[in-house]
Amino acid sequence: MSDANEPTGAVEPDAGTTGAGTAGGPAAATGAAGSAGAGAPSGATTANDPAGAPDPAGSAPGRHVRVVLVDDHRMFRTGVQAEIGQTDRTGVEVVGEAADVDQAVTVITATRPEVVLLDVHLPGGGGVEVLRRCSPLMADAERPVRFLALSVSDAAEDVIGVIRGGARGYVTKTITGTDLVDSIFRVQDGDAVFSPRLAGFVLDAFASTDAPPVDEDLDRLTQREREVLRLIARGYAYKEIAKQLFISVKTVESHVSAVLRKLQLSNRHELTRWATARRLV
Repeated sequence: MSDANEPTGAVEPDAGTTGAGTAGGPAAATGAAGSAGAGAPSGATTANDPAGAPDPAGSAPGRHVRVVLVDDHRMFRTGVQAEIGQTDRTGVEVVGEAADVDQAVTVITATRPEVVLLDVHLPGGGGVEVLRRCSPLMADAERPVRFLALSVSDAAEDVIGVIRGGARGYVTKTITGTDLVDSIFRVQDGDAVFSPRLAGFVLDAFASTDAPPVDEDLDRLTQREREVLRLIARGYAYKEIAKQLFISVKTVESHVSAVLRKLQLSNRHELTRWATARRLV
C-alpha cells in the first residue's frame, strides 16, 4: 500500500492540532516528546462498519486521548486528521504521524501516545514489525501504548497477525468518524474492538485446536522477564537489551538471574537453547 509520492525518512507529528492536516511536505520527527501518555484480547466489542462517507466525529465532553497515525498514504492520514483530530470537538489529539516502520517507531517512542492507529501494510516490515519493536511500550504498566489496526484489508491472516502481535483491535477503513473515535477511546480504556465480521476471525483463531498448549515453565516468568529472555536468546548483549527496554544494565542482570533461577538453568547458552526449543526466538 505504498504511496509513490510519500517522501521517505519523514514524520508528521502534530501536537494539539485542531483542524485538517497540512497538504505540504512533512515536518521533521518532533512531536510531543515526554508527554504522559497485548496475546488474545479480552472484553472485545465490535465497532459499526457501514460503507459510505464517514459521519462527523464526536466524543463525550471532558475525555482526551493522544493518538499517532501510521499509514503510508498521506491523503488518508490527512483525511483522518481532518475527521477526528479537532480536539475540542472529539477529544482526540493527533500528536504524530508516520508513513513507514522506522518513522512509526521513532515518533511513537518520542510522543508516547495512548493509542496508535496502525495500518497493516507498511514499507519496512508492516504493522507487525511496528508492534514487535514497540513491545516494551505496550508492556509499560504505568503508561501503556495501545494499538488499534485501521486497514483497508479484511483478510483473516492480517487480522490474526496484528492481534497476535499485541494490537487491541482491528477496524476497516469503511468505519465512520464517530465510530472510529469511539473505538479509540475503548482501546484507551483497555477494551478490544473489532469491525463486526472480523471478530469471528479472532475467535476462530484462538479457539483453534492447534493452539499451543500452556507452558507452565514459561508461565512462571513475568512479562518483562519474557522480553529479556527473548532478547538474550536472539544474541543481544546486556547493554543492548537495556537500551531496547529502557532499563538499566543492572536491571537486565537481575531479570536474567531471575529467569535462570525460575527455569533452573545455569547460563545464557542453556537459556538460548531452552528458548529456541520452544520457538520463542
